[in-house]
Amino acid sequence: MTIKDVAEYCGVSVSTVSRVLNDHPDVSDAVRTKVLEAIELLHYVPNNSARDLVRPQSDAIGVVVRGAENPFFTGIIRSIEQEVDRAGCTMVLHQIKTGANELFAAASLARSKRLRGLILLGGRFDYTPEQIVTLQVPFVCCTFTNSFGTLDQGVYSSVSIDDRLEAFRAVKYLTDRGHQKIAILLDSTDDRSISELRYRGYLEALESAGIQPDPELVEQTSDFDMAAAYAGVQRLLARRQDFTALFVIADSMAIAAMKALSDAGLRVPEDCSVIAIDGITMSQYTIPTLTTLIQPTEPLGQQAVRTLLDELEGRGESRHLRLETILRPGGTVISLS
Repeated sequence: MTIKDVAEYCGVSVSTVSRVLNDHPDVSDAVRTKVLEAIELLHYVPNNSARDLVRPQSDAIGVVVRGAENPFFTGIIRSIEQEVDRAGCTMVLHQIKTGANELFAAASLARSKRLRGLILLGGRFDYTPEQIVTLQVPFVCCTFTNSFGTLDQGVYSSVSIDDRLEAFRAVKYLTDRGHQKIAILLDSTDDRSISELRYRGYLEALESAGIQPDPELVEQTSDFDMAAAYAGVQRLLARRQDFTALFVIADSMAIAAMKALSDAGLRVPEDCSVIAIDGITMSQYTIPTLTTLIQPTEPLGQQAVRTLLDELEGRGESRHLRLETILRPGGTVISLS
């Protein structure tokens, strides 16, 4: 499979495909989407140079970060780098946008840098066997796993929290304190990813407490950024103001939500309690301090590297680790009971 094959399949020039591969801005969104879909369908991996093809495999471990703007990943990247260095290897970091194709980026990186293995930090939850065929090196999914895909668990490894269970714990923390009308702020209820898993945990916690879910208390932002979260709370408040608590699926979104509540004249936690998941550094400095379930960033990074190295060096096979969060009570949840 060559770049010419991709160009012919899409009905565009080779130079257009090249511009898409190099992320040049002078390509329309429609053409860019068409080319990227063809690359995935045809399992095309760029052949960067003849020198790369004959160079022996290096000691490098590749780390592809999907969602480079996510502050949650900072501590994990630092932990991965330290663990890779401790093992006498080299880390090759490649960051891509949230909507980009991490498998394509990873396959390209593995080929060009002759990587021993890959860590995918943040990614899709629905891989298929056909989609991962281009990777050709062992890989570990860090902070996510293939919850909605069709991969055999023996062909990859993962290190993450149990998103559904941790969301259940967060909402149960609210119901245990007497909250009955609990809203949720999330990206999407059916994104086949982290948002959907945490939504499921929210519903299960309500059911466990004997609370009937209210669709009007579910606010979908279609994005994880803070501006979208702020606007989402505004829409929620325009629709309903009788909820006493808000579960937000990520700390950064919760910080924006608290700002939206305050700007609407509501006090946290007196008028509305707020709880989230992640434990990013900036959430320690909100007023009041955000109540959140802190993900173990350092162990996530360490275990991802150790799992990959064990597999590469014959000390173990694929495995799937689930780490637990730690509750930071903070000051954004009040008890009604």
